[in-house]
Amino acid sequence: MKSDLLALAAIALWGTLATLGVELAHVPPFLLTGLGLLAGSLIALPLSRLRLQAWKVPLPTLLVGIYGLFGFHWLLFLALRQAPAVEANLINYLWPLGMVVLAPLFLPGVRLHGRHVMAALLGFAGAAIAILGRGGEASSAGSGFQPGYLLALASAFVWASYSLLTRRVPAFPTAAVGSFALVSGLLSLACHALLEPATALSAGDVALIALLGLGPLGGAFFLWDAAIKCGDPRRIGLLAFITPLLSTALLLLSTGQALRWNIALAAALVVGAAVWGSRSPQR
Repeated sequence: MKSDLLALAAIALWGTLATLGVELAHVPPFLLTGLGLLAGSLIALPLSRLRLQAWKVPLPTLLVGIYGLFGFHWLLFLALRQAPAVEANLINYLWPLGMVVLAPLFLPGVRLHGRHVMAALLGFAGAAIAILGRGGEASSAGSGFQPGYLLALASAFVWASYSLLTRRVPAFPTAAVGSFALVSGLLSLACHALLEPATALSAGDVALIALLGLGPLGGAFFLWDAAIKCGDPRRIGLLAFITPLLSTALLLLSTGQALRWNIALAAALVVGAAVWGSRSPQR
């Protein structure tokens, strides 16, 4: 189905986000987020046939978009700087499970069933294994609890709640996602100017940031929006659970790490819990 292909393409791009974030860890997070989102917003130009009115959305919808795009990515990049990348990435990918658990708070008529509660406990057990299973293993980020874990959990909450909130706003064209990225990018650059030191970027940095914008900070949003508009959101949501496995695998490959037992078990628990919870009755 066309919607499945669009969703899988978005998932493939999202799978590279954490790896690119680690490669660009020396770039201040506000600057990185701002430049990436601005690059991503340019994808809306051909989609709108250069008509800027296609980018316009009501102010509440725009605020929801800024909350999701700006808040999620900034928190995730901070988490990857303050905690071991693989563990922080797994905690961040509790967001599909968060969508299930938080649905009754955001969507009228949706109830939380017993299976949802059990799936939530299973998912958090997976996160705990990822955090505590390191034992005495040495790490440049330290062992035991890291503040970055809370930032990763916050990023998961932001994306889960943003995804649910988009169902509460009026329908908007896919090109309007460019306005979310544009305003969020400008806001991030303003924060960089006020709060972060000036940073010189190398040609390699610019190339990676362009990839970030064309991929997980841009193209993925447009592909995901198009998939949701032409397919069954429940089916597409199930496909999203491929993302943490792909993202974790890419991180392990890029950092040269072996697949430790706690990472493999945590990934299985988080993904299994999300799939199990999503198959519960929705009403």
